[in-house]
Amino acid sequence: MMNRRRFLTTVAAAGAATLLQRPLFAAARRSRPPCILLRGSWQTANIGDIGHTPGVLCLIERYFPAAEVILWPGGVGHGAREFLLRHFPRLQIVETTPVGRPFEPTTEAQRAAWERADFMLHGSGSNFGARKDLEAWHRATGKPYGVFGVSADPISGFGEGRDPKGDTLANLRRRMEQLPADHLDADTRWVIDHASFMFLRDSISLDYLKRQNVRPPVLEFGPDTQFAMEQRDDACGDAYRAAHDLRAGNFLCVIPRLRYTQYWELYNRPMNATDPIRLELNQEAVERDHAKLRELIISYVRHTGNRVMTCPEMTYQAQLAKTAVIDRLPDDVKEKVVWRDTYWLPDEAAAIYARAQAVVSFDCHSPIIAVANGTPAFYVRQPTDTCKGEMYPDVGLGDWIFEIEETNGAELWARLKDVIENPARARAYGDAAMTRVRARQRHMTETLRRTLA
Repeated sequence: MMNRRRFLTTVAAAGAATLLQRPLFAAARRSRPPCILLRGSWQTANIGDIGHTPGVLCLIERYFPAAEVILWPGGVGHGAREFLLRHFPRLQIVETTPVGRPFEPTTEAQRAAWERADFMLHGSGSNFGARKDLEAWHRATGKPYGVFGVSADPISGFGEGRDPKGDTLANLRRRMEQLPADHLDADTRWVIDHASFMFLRDSISLDYLKRQNVRPPVLEFGPDTQFAMEQRDDACGDAYRAAHDLRAGNFLCVIPRLRYTQYWELYNRPMNATDPIRLELNQEAVERDHAKLRELIISYVRHTGNRVMTCPEMTYQAQLAKTAVIDRLPDDVKEKVVWRDTYWLPDEAAAIYARAQAVVSFDCHSPIIAVANGTPAFYVRQPTDTCKGEMYPDVGLGDWIFEIEETNGAELWARLKDVIENPARARAYGDAAMTRVRARQRHMTETLRRTLA
């Protein structure tokens, strides 16, 4: 008897053929290397969003070198296009435009990419953002798709039943466990059920989807692809350190963050209905949050005599570091702090983090870059962030994540002091986590390779 999975696949394919009347795209040719259309690079105002893409490209180069990749990005500004092509000269980038409806590309370049590609891969990111594009791809072409390292968080942020003030990871998990088994909307369920595989970057998201009874052939934990980025611009990083007297192993990097990114300022657009609430929450929390970071910096400088560098993970954080951190430090500490006043790319950030004594960040991906380069790093999570922070305990870094509402500067310093006084133990702890990450990411990429085979 035909099993249920095969039956559903057959029905879906028949439905797509009926919808289109005739194939829009030719069948894949077997005489050339397999081609992957990578949907990712969601924005370039955040080095984490930039860094997802080189991470997945590194995995494909290492474990699936026969494949070629076409990137369909959300954006490649702020030097991201040049960064990607410098490190991956064979990468093809298709121009960024929306997919038209019903289910067709809107440009010749997009159409050619869809014609050539054998598989669409959704890159790491929050809330499975390009699921509609996967649906469009599959309905138009009948070709398969899969998902690498995303979060699926229906609780955080704004919307019906959500608390814009956010919550701890533990409370997010409890709240998601209470959602009914039919909570997932039908369109998203369809996209997940028709995927060849879906890897979730945090166990809160994974457990939620399991309780929703979705049925892709593979539904597993798969770490954020930022962990896999290997690119480092050591020449640029070393020059910056030399110019600012940042000696290897003798400085701390810190990254500030607002509760919500003020996108109306970032993209010079009018405020929408919920933006005033975001602004109010930012103003209410900014001093309370960064007082803890300043306390940590003061203790570090006065105890070690070392320097501190403030860094941006997002474009706006360079200025935030000055107004919320540096300007409010005592003079004897302030003279030891280097203000990175410009945005940067993830390969330069990796070069700096690799030479730091430690990294302490209110944003999620700088600690990942640091740990991947052998440097201890703390993630101080704000309650308005999503459940993606659960990836830290999931990979074995639970001692290095802190809920900002449940910690203070003294505790952060005590934990950091232990790390810098026991560097071999800290290095082993980070290396053990990366061993787990690399094993899972090899499995993810080999799943992709087997699917295309």
